Amino acid sequence: MRQASGIDQVLAVIGRALATVGGQPLASRPSPAEGLRDAAELSPEARRHAGALMRVNHVGEVCAQALYEGQALFARDPAVRQLLNRSAHEEGDHLAWTRDRINQLGARPSLLNPLWFAGAFVMGAVASRLGDPVSLGFLSETERQVEQHLAGHLDQLPPEDLKSRAIVAQMRIDEARHARDADDQGAVPPPAPVATAMRAVAQVMTKTAYYV
Repeated sequence: MRQASGIDQVLAVIGRALATVGGQPLASRPSPAEGLRDAAELSPEARRHAGALMRVNHVGEVCAQALYEGQALFARDPAVRQLLNRSAHEEGDHLAWTRDRINQLGARPSLLNPLWFAGAFVMGAVASRLGDPVSLGFLSETERQVEQHLAGHLDQLPPEDLKSRAIVAQMRIDEARHARDADDQGAVPPPAPVATAMRAVAQVMTKTAYYV
């Protein structure tokens, strides 16, 4: 089989980007929300709040797909590329679960998803160009920050919204494992100022995506 050319790779990334941003993704695992009672008794305000939180989580998964795409594109070690692809596959489940829950809550995805995807892809590509250990360190730090963010959402989601809470809880477990996998593969932690900057960018993204 011939190797994919640069144009082939670019077209493949564009196709996956369009599917991530505008498509209805399919999960490979059943949603943790399956079989749980829906929160029909949620007040309009609680439903709106839950929908906004799940929109933020969906944006996080859009960014995860873009981040892994950018990192895998320039990964040097086949084992690192395999880890990235495996993690991206699980993040694809998160993407599908959060999109389904957004629909169930009567909310909508972020209008800025194309922007979020593009920004995360560039960050992933830049990190990857700095070498696999640096790229894995960026991934590990990102996943740890996402894990903390999801813990905060578990505190904020309405207690009676069992479906959203189950999805977020499973996502948190997966994110923690992705961070450990990156560490085991030889991740080099980013400098403290970089980690702080990453946290600041994430805060801007989450606050914006809650409303837009």
